[in-house]
Amino acid sequence: MRWYGWKPYVPVAVRRKRALKKMEKLRKKGHDIKPVEIEGRKIARTFWGEAWCEHLESFSDYENRLPRGRTYVRNGSVCHLDIARGEVNAMVNGSELYTVKVTIKTLARNKWEDVKKRCAGQIGSLLELLQGRLSRDVMSVVTDRARGLFPLPGEIRLQCSCPDWAVMCKHVMAALYGVGARLDEAPELLFLLRGVDHEDLISAEVGVAVAASETKGGRRRIAEDALADVFGIEMSEDVKPARTRPSPRQEKAAPKAKKAPKVAVKQTAKPKAKVRRKRTQAQKTSVGPKRASQAASRARPVTGRTVARLRAKFGMSQSEFARLLGVSAPSVVNWEKKSGALDLQARSLAAWNEAKNLTKTQAWGKLHAS
Repeated sequence: MRWYGWKPYVPVAVRRKRALKKMEKLRKKGHDIKPVEIEGRKIARTFWGEAWCEHLESFSDYENRLPRGRTYVRNGSVCHLDIARGEVNAMVNGSELYTVKVTIKTLARNKWEDVKKRCAGQIGSLLELLQGRLSRDVMSVVTDRARGLFPLPGEIRLQCSCPDWAVMCKHVMAALYGVGARLDEAPELLFLLRGVDHEDLISAEVGVAVAASETKGGRRRIAEDALADVFGIEMSEDVKPARTRPSPRQEKAAPKAKKAPKVAVKQTAKPKAKVRRKRTQAQKTSVGPKRASQAASRARPVTGRTVARLRAKFGMSQSEFARLLGVSAPSVVNWEKKSGALDLQARSLAAWNEAKNLTKTQAWGKLHAS
């Protein structure tokens, strides 16, 4: 340290190199390191990420630290960021590697019920919700400054290990911007952070679908397109009509065809030579690819345990795994609860056979591409 008390300037590249070494040491010790990586100058590109960043920038309390926070998150200084229920933990590289903790109050129950009530009947599917393909009315509900999903300044508590006297330092601001970038990849983390289940919004949709479909006699019935989500089952696509048996009158009315007279034909009996081909040992052991796949499927049936195991291998939630297979989230929930072999539809079985051969990276790549 120099005589006037300030440390010598260290270039960003040198600091990043030091931080990467520390992160590598932590990774070797078994820590799951999740850095925030941003391409270009735009921090967030999707609806949920942009909405989070715009919400932060709407508060004057954070105005002074916004530029430095943006600079830090763009140059890769947020070496690790983890979002859990009610808190965000991060490691931000500055003059040293600082630890940041942001505690956020979970969404009040009455507030969440109000959000669900105002969004009911306006969200098409879970995929549309997570991809941000929402109507203007729903967007205005979830981004409402006072009654929406995003936290108010009074609901946020900030901590940083840096020597800066300000509560909102540049390292904390970089971590908050990092949350916006992370929501681009996994928007369901916002609901986890606020302590609510995003699938409740879809459950409200199903309730509206049930209530809206009524018969003329006043009895309620479930709409056909909502059956799968209500019961967590798969509807068969093609159903063959049952064959109707003719009535006794129709059978009597139908004229019976006259039998043709039998004509005796003499045939010379020729002894059939029984020829058996001896199969080689290679032919006996070889099995066609179709039979091999059928035998493999019989030997390794799909069970609730194997579904949960593959989902854990990919590190996905039940809703993410459902999107990967192209089924509803309640279907995955019911599969994992069942014991014994699962009776999957042909489409779901084909998606399962394709997914089980993927690596974790390939599975996430396919999920983001869908």
